[in-house]
Amino acid sequence: MNLTNTAGGRMTRRAAYPLWLLAAMLLAVTLQGRAEQAPLRKPVGKGAYEMAYSTQGNALYLATSQSRKLDKGGVVYRLDPTTLDITQIIHNDIKPFGAAINTRTDTLYFGNTVDGAVTAIDAKTGEVKGRLVLDGRKRAETVKPLAPRELVVDQDTDTVYIAGLGEASVIWAVDGTSLTLRATLADIGKLGTGLALDAAAKRLYVTNADNELLSIDTGTNKVVMRKKLDESATEHFFLNLSLDPATHRAFITDSKQPQMLVADTRNGNILAKIDVPASLAVLFNPARNEVYVTHRQAGQVSVIDARTYNVLRVISTPAHPNSLALSPDGQTLYVSVKQASSREQEATSPDDVMRIALQK
Repeated sequence: MNLTNTAGGRMTRRAAYPLWLLAAMLLAVTLQGRAEQAPLRKPVGKGAYEMAYSTQGNALYLATSQSRKLDKGGVVYRLDPTTLDITQIIHNDIKPFGAAINTRTDTLYFGNTVDGAVTAIDAKTGEVKGRLVLDGRKRAETVKPLAPRELVVDQDTDTVYIAGLGEASVIWAVDGTSLTLRATLADIGKLGTGLALDAAAKRLYVTNADNELLSIDTGTNKVVMRKKLDESATEHFFLNLSLDPATHRAFITDSKQPQMLVADTRNGNILAKIDVPASLAVLFNPARNEVYVTHRQAGQVSVIDARTYNVLRVISTPAHPNSLALSPDGQTLYVSVKQASSREQEATSPDDVMRIALQK
């Protein structure tokens, strides 16, 4: 201790920190600053929907539908995953919404919801490799074509699974190379929105507006489990899901209630209910054992500990966070953020993408 003479003549003690301790304190402050760096956010284009990451090309792709009123087609943007700068613009004659990628073949797949189709694009060149119309019926008072929503890719079998939404939803199984229809899986329920694949276990999981979790054997294309997630009269819409195959868990968002469910994929039993605002997208990160959830109306993204189910961090995203993607090492999170808009009044500025360096 050092002695210091105060203005009143009284001696006080002042701590003398060793140089090594001061250096350690400075390093800790520096590291904390790096861990808590502000997210990078850049405007990209109108009508932002889902993203896919190409590991071969080290690029992030964003599907955008552009203006509903002014643009007939849409655009896929290729972004630098570090700077979020646009490095390529791939114009589409029809609008892309859902996105998935086969990282082995570096082929991107986009669901064309309005046109009932799926389009394959070469991630290296940006060229369209092919397109398959899944439901070509024209919409009428008595005809409601099924709408492609979520897509997942089984890289082992080169199969693209696409959810077709309707009063009686289906799953289309498509050959990823030839873009031919291999099978149509029926009896999926009303508005089968959520779609996730455990390729190693040969299981495809679906959520629907009947409050059900379905498990489908991809070897036989048969439904092997169908479980009501809530039998009560409470209004739910279990919208999306993400899997932790190692622990047989599904993380399921609810767009109607302030909660996220954790279910056992083997039997559909509820393991936990996590208190969060009504949710849209969800993504499990095995590298960090964390779950990320977008809350569209709340304008937030939650970071959740997948072991304790505690909310570790809430990231504010003014406007409406939409879809999620991860870097291959699991240390960077990407969020598409939509501007406020309505059928009567479209957004006047483009939607954004956020790059979030996850805390160490």
